[in-house]
Amino acid sequence: GGLTRLVDKRAVRRDRADFFCTKEEGMRGQRALDWQLVDAIVPTSRFDEALLERAHKVAAEQTKSGALSGVQLKPLKRNLAANALAYEYVQVDIDRELGAATITLKGPDTDSPSDTGDALAEGAAFWPLALLRQLDDAILHLRFNEETIGTWLLKSEGDQSRVLSYDQFLNSNDDHWFIREVLCYAERVFKRLDLSARTLLAAIEPGSCFAGMLMEVVLAADQSYMLLGQFEDDETPAAEIGLTALNFGAFSMVNGISRLESRFINTPEQLEQAQTTVNQMLDAEAAESAGLVTFIPDDIDWEDELRIALESRAGFSADALTGLEANLRFPGPETMESKIFSRLSAWQNWIFQRPNAVGEQGALTLYGSGGLPQFDKRRV
Repeated sequence: GGLTRLVDKRAVRRDRADFFCTKEEGMRGQRALDWQLVDAIVPTSRFDEALLERAHKVAAEQTKSGALSGVQLKPLKRNLAANALAYEYVQVDIDRELGAATITLKGPDTDSPSDTGDALAEGAAFWPLALLRQLDDAILHLRFNEETIGTWLLKSEGDQSRVLSYDQFLNSNDDHWFIREVLCYAERVFKRLDLSARTLLAAIEPGSCFAGMLMEVVLAADQSYMLLGQFEDDETPAAEIGLTALNFGAFSMVNGISRLESRFINTPEQLEQAQTTVNQMLDAEAAESAGLVTFIPDDIDWEDELRIALESRAGFSADALTGLEANLRFPGPETMESKIFSRLSAWQNWIFQRPNAVGEQGALTLYGSGGLPQFDKRRV
């Protein structure tokens, strides 16, 4: 990411950036300032004073929102077991033999608050914020502590009407500072999901509550399965999904566009069709027709279809899947953010695992030893 930040973020001229990156002893003072590598050079005698001046200047430029008390984010309550992780609104179940984790998101227990004052009073217990914090924590746990669990099966359960009431509440009050922060946090958590080096599969069943904000999880999936009709001997109504205004720009991906825009990057007419379904609930056939799900097996094939998908994914090289997914998830525009966190991260992390980096004569192995690395000059 540092290379991209030089030319994209700091706007360092490419020839100067090339020289800087290959200059072993680095760069000092005035030239670093002239080349835009630093914002200022300050003598040691004025260093603390200059930092304070800078801090006051930045603070004075910020927009004031009046006296705000903020929201206290208390430690999350979670129960960790050998093959499970449980929160109030997120449940993770791990199948180690299959190398897969099922992540179930739970809808709210009540309708949305009537006004922003009530939402602020709920604070960290406000359902969208609580769910997002728990999902964020679960993602990080799986990424860092469960490296061999390569597939995440995404599910949901709950009252869809309540989910939609929260969605409407968020959309109607997006000018309030607290709601704005929740929406920004949602964008960040969904980006973290996109950028996880794991296969993402979504399963939409009777009792699911994928609508509005939660539809972003389905749209983030590499493949999505929606049950056609009901399960035999089960009176739970057939699954439905729904888009709302929030799905059309509130949660940008790292490529700077929405998941729907990314999904229909080459078929803008389908994006227009999707816009006509806003606030409508779609059954499996309508969802497939709209291009919002991948497959719609019936109850006879449902279990087999999911099993085959999970077993198939478990048979591939993890490195190959990381490269494949990182390239397919972010079509369209390339941004500084996508260059750093999507395709580039996958390939750079791959590069740093190769013998030229970590082999017996690799650069990282010999770093600081005084020895010179021996490189395989073939490019891959």
